[in-house]
Amino acid sequence: MTPTKILYVDDEAMALKYFERLVSPLAPVLTAGSVEEGRAVLLAHGADVAVLVCDQRMPGERGNELLRHAREYYPGVVRMLTTAYSELGDAIEAINTGEIYRYINKPWELESLRADLKNALELATLRSERDGLMRERLLAQQSRLLANRLAALLMVGSAVYADGHEQALYRYAEAARAVGGAEPMVDWNRWDHADLLQAEAQRGAAIAAHLRDALHSLGPRGEAGDALLALARSVGGEVSGDGVLVANATVFTALLVSPAGETPTAPQCAWLAWLLWQAGQARVTPAQGGWLVRPAAPEALRADWLADAMERLGKAPA
Repeated sequence: MTPTKILYVDDEAMALKYFERLVSPLAPVLTAGSVEEGRAVLLAHGADVAVLVCDQRMPGERGNELLRHAREYYPGVVRMLTTAYSELGDAIEAINTGEIYRYINKPWELESLRADLKNALELATLRSERDGLMRERLLAQQSRLLANRLAALLMVGSAVYADGHEQALYRYAEAARAVGGAEPMVDWNRWDHADLLQAEAQRGAAIAAHLRDALHSLGPRGEAGDALLALARSVGGEVSGDGVLVANATVFTALLVSPAGETPTAPQCAWLAWLLWQAGQARVTPAQGGWLVRPAAPEALRADWLADAMERLGKAPA
């Protein structure tokens, strides 16, 4: 939602009323009588505030303190300082430190004030649209990385333990979707495409090595009860009835969501190793105190199961 409101902060009650009367035909106006009140209004209505106009000379904290606060916590808000000519130095300092977009001289000239505020509202709209496009772009990049990681796990699983690897990866994706939060953590300002591809390739090689070690330790497939005990030891869960109760949901998602460039660890690979060992014959369901892993018969997989899992994984569980 695009913010549309103007917040004006001034300790003079008459100035607040005068500003609201002059500006309300242009946009909805919120007011506050101090820097402290201004912070409270931003906390309650920050998503709706497009422009912040603040007087400089007030008892207690000065206006530039609120503008500095807004710059840090509400960067999309266009910040403006209003001050008398004798306080021009404060306005210049605020501009130089990046706290404000523009200053407005007191006393106000009506047409100039409205023109400045109209420009500020247009800038806020552009910022909101830009931020929306950036969010969409980042979500698309995260979705592609998530799909690439799932595909890479399928290839690694096939190379390490071919017997039942598709069923194992299907159950892995199913569990990750059940617990939610399957979004890779990536600093997109740090990684370019080639570096990220290299990091992900190295990540896959490290996962393969951990899976081989884990599967070697697990040995031949045994009875169901022994398999549950092995799972509990591997992931830090506890046997509960006919399943294993796991309190930490990251057990089921770590290989998908851990930060780019972070070296995978053996514990992060334990759940996938166990699924490969058991040919994916287990299902994760919510339980009191965590998540319960129970034995489950294999499912008949469609030819496009991986594409479907990629599409569904980033969505909230039904």
